[in-house]
Amino acid sequence: MEKFKDLQYTRPDLKKLKKEYLTAIKKFRSAQTAEEAESSMLEWSEVGKKIATQCTIAEVRHTGNMKDEFYDNEMKFINTAMPKLMPVMKKGTTALIKSRFRPELEARYGKQMFKDAEIQEKLMKLSIIVPTIKENNLTTEYSKLAAGCSVEFMGEKCNFYGLLKHMQSTDRAERKAAFEEWAKLYEGIAPKLDEIYGKLVALRCKIAKKLGFKKYTDYVYLAHGRYDYDAKAVAEFREAVCKYITPLCDTLYKEQAERIGVEKLFWYDESLIFPEGNADPQGTPDELVAKAQEMYSELSPETKEFFDFMVQHELFDFVTRENKLLGGYCTFLPEYKAPFIFSNFNGTSADIDVLTHEAGHAFEAFYASRRLPMTDLVYSTSEINEIHSMSMEHFAYPYMEKFFGENANKYRYSHFCEALKTIPYLVSVDEFQHRVFENPSSTPADWRRYWKETEQKYMPWRSYDGNEFLEGGGFWMQKQHIFLYPFYYVDYALAQMGAFALYRKQTETGDAWNDYIKLCSMGGMYGYFETLERAGIPCPLKEETVKATAEFAEKQIAELKAKI
Repeated sequence: MEKFKDLQYTRPDLKKLKKEYLTAIKKFRSAQTAEEAESSMLEWSEVGKKIATQCTIAEVRHTGNMKDEFYDNEMKFINTAMPKLMPVMKKGTTALIKSRFRPELEARYGKQMFKDAEIQEKLMKLSIIVPTIKENNLTTEYSKLAAGCSVEFMGEKCNFYGLLKHMQSTDRAERKAAFEEWAKLYEGIAPKLDEIYGKLVALRCKIAKKLGFKKYTDYVYLAHGRYDYDAKAVAEFREAVCKYITPLCDTLYKEQAERIGVEKLFWYDESLIFPEGNADPQGTPDELVAKAQEMYSELSPETKEFFDFMVQHELFDFVTRENKLLGGYCTFLPEYKAPFIFSNFNGTSADIDVLTHEAGHAFEAFYASRRLPMTDLVYSTSEINEIHSMSMEHFAYPYMEKFFGENANKYRYSHFCEALKTIPYLVSVDEFQHRVFENPSSTPADWRRYWKETEQKYMPWRSYDGNEFLEGGGFWMQKQHIFLYPFYYVDYALAQMGAFALYRKQTETGDAWNDYIKLCSMGGMYGYFETLERAGIPCPLKEETVKATAEFAEKQIAELKAKI
């Protein structure tokens, strides 16, 4: 494989690829043995890998510069063309489901793949092609709008991420000034965001109805592979968070206010953990990558092989630039079995979070793709996939001196606290989305009210120092998952419970790495509950699991605090 920057991008020849796909399906249907059926199934899987790889290359380069005209046009093509492949893909899923060799194939590839195929067949209809194209174009419009926002602040041009860095300053006046500029940026584009989101809600409801669902939530739960539980179970999980996690977080914020010397903690104070300043990493982006390579070399033979591969082929983009997509992600180039990590470094501890969180995703993809019988099985559902990433953050704790020197204990304490404190926010976003789609004709004013009420329920400490826009419920629109990945966000909360369970075992026995490797090796072979059980992770949807997690977290925070 070449370095990512040297990989050639070629717009997928859909006519040719469609022909190859249909030829493989025809061979599959006429197969006389299970071996012949498997061979032709792998053929059409290879066609899918070709398409996915080129689309991923285009997407990465587009998100690296949202104003690059060539890749902007390529993404418009992809957003329009990919949904049109739905009828062809459906032929493949139908053939798979009805195959007379299904028992033999299930024995090799697992029953989950066939269950997914059955659901996908139900969710693929010609009638949703046009609204899906429109949805794709709207999400691209949102990304370009958010990526294009910037302001001059303290002599530098800052996007949203750049301003967040200033909100970790030890100077409260600087934090507040950065906060006000941050809020102004969102308030300035709020009418357009309201418009985009309104169209997205309508389109998503339309897609669900065309597929025969009464509510979008019924559709999206199946689309996310949530076969083992429903919205009621998630609602009960949210209530358990409110009961056990929120009070503990409230105590932590009160301690934080006292620690940094403020009478009342405002949102722009929440990111400052220590009065003398947070633990920031030491080094340039290149130096941080070199330190990460040392860390993964020491962590395990598996992680050494993985990160050396990432460095050799330059499979990451960490530098913040104008017009670059906000946030971070990990994606995958299936033809090369190669992950790619994308982020925006800003000189804070969040940079190290990326080198552990997104690297957790990347490691699982790298490891599983080399061990599972088909690349299509690499990923599980998102509630499992996020355990891969969040657990890696905790497994990296022993190596934090490489990045933070004498402030490593401060990082470990603040990171663990933040991992806990983010859970109420995660479930707030989930409840907000449920309320919106339970009332699909709701207005932007309703959305602000929904957010304010939800926020006060799960995050009673939250205050925006009188900022009218945010106090009125405007904070919801800063979460890109609401626009781009509806109903995904709660998966982080469910996964954090799993990550805490592995970390708890690591602190108590020092032997959780084997469970983690086992989890990664399973990919998407099994369902959610079965995957958890095989990895020895308690189900987070149970109230007793949330309660036990809160008790462990409280104990662990006390131990980490004592080392500062």
